[in-house]
Amino acid sequence: MELPLRRVERAETPVMFVAVKDGSDEIGPAWDRLETLLGSLRGRTFLGVFDFGIYRCCVQLRAGDDPARLGLQSGVVPGGQYLSATIRGSQPAAYALLTPTFEQLRRSGDRDDTRPSIEYYRRHDRSDLLMPIRDGA
Repeated sequence: MELPLRRVERAETPVMFVAVKDGSDEIGPAWDRLETLLGSLRGRTFLGVFDFGIYRCCVQLRAGDDPARLGLQSGVVPGGQYLSATIRGSQPAAYALLTPTFEQLRRSGDRDDTRPSIEYYRRHDRSDLLMPIRDGA
């Protein structure tokens, strides 16, 4: 099933994260670790960011966060133009939509290989999948 696609502009996003090998069984436990370290998840913005064989379980930084104290790495998710599709459904069933949706995005745009792809977790039942595209693509 092909999903509607749209172009979006994202601002740079400062994050703290746990990094693991992409496509590995370590991703689920990494998310669990991040959520446990944070305590409350309320009001937090979560992103799955992946490129070059690395998957980062990210949470947007906010005032008072101390990644080093929590044992997390910090960095920035690049901004710019992205091609986006929205998947809906409860987890973990919606996870089955990730790979085919990213394949659809890949077929539909001129991917910018200098930036990572993003899973933006808006709600427990809605995620935006974003593939970086070249400006003007």
